[in-house]
Amino acid sequence: MKLSQCIAAATALLLSLGGLGAHAQDYPDRSIEWVVPYQAGGGTDIVARTVAEKMSATLGQPIVIANKPGAATAIGAAYVARAKPDGYVMVTGDTATLAANPFLYSDLAYDPAKDFDSVGLLARFAMILVVNPSVPVHNLKEFIDWAGKQKDGVSYGTPGAGSPHHLATELFKQKTGLNLVHVPYRGAAPAVQDVMGGQIPCMFVDSATGQQFIASGMLRPIAVASKQRLANLPDVPTLIESGIDGFEAYAWQGLLVPKGTPKEAVNRLSTALRGALNDVDVRAKFAGMGLEAIPGTPAEMDAYAEAEREKWGKLIDEAGIKVQ
Repeated sequence: MKLSQCIAAATALLLSLGGLGAHAQDYPDRSIEWVVPYQAGGGTDIVARTVAEKMSATLGQPIVIANKPGAATAIGAAYVARAKPDGYVMVTGDTATLAANPFLYSDLAYDPAKDFDSVGLLARFAMILVVNPSVPVHNLKEFIDWAGKQKDGVSYGTPGAGSPHHLATELFKQKTGLNLVHVPYRGAAPAVQDVMGGQIPCMFVDSATGQQFIASGMLRPIAVASKQRLANLPDVPTLIESGIDGFEAYAWQGLLVPKGTPKEAVNRLSTALRGALNDVDVRAKFAGMGLEAIPGTPAEMDAYAEAEREKWGKLIDEAGIKVQ
């Protein structure tokens, strides 16, 4: 190769590297799409919109929420898994997306372990065992004694097969040996309505959905499935302190981007996300919804998701839970 050709090639390489650096420094230079795999107006949607507002202010670009519900988050997750990995599309990934779906569906259109890069955890909702106030129990021991005497078992409601509520109850069933009969609904709201109406006696409800009905006395809380008592329910004991060692169950959420998204973009998004979750106003809003903000690094989210996948995957296999 002639000297002039060598110089030209070296110059082109340096210019390309400089361009990459400039691109990284300029990111983001346009709006970012945040896919929420649920209907607008629900808890997941509210979390995304609350956090997106603060992240937008940090990043200097708008974050546009796109609701793509369906198939237990699989539609929205698959859309992002196939998207261009450039830092301009991301998705809320939750318990279903990352931990349960791989074991519930035989034809899942994405691979939770291979198709995404983690940005960071968002929040988690503790599960709460609640009963209709007419059920003659006020603590876990009384509930177990009462349930054990029901010859036909005890029906419990959930937002659907494979939901965090369902998995929490299956874990409870496994640890207590009680005969609990699953009654799946299309969403948390109708399940809660039937517990309050007395059609079914109990369920595990997430803190965001259940807290207003607990406060009004329409649901009686028996125990919470968190490590510590909830700040907004200080008098309700945990399942752990009530005698079930190690029992924790949450509905949790994190933020994902397509696999191969530039590290600089992931790091900028992660920094903005942690800043939003540590914001006083965001934390106050989350507390009002019964949520716990859980800011962390991408690596911490990877570890959390893997631990949850192992925990719930084992339970799903042992319980023989499948969704068609």
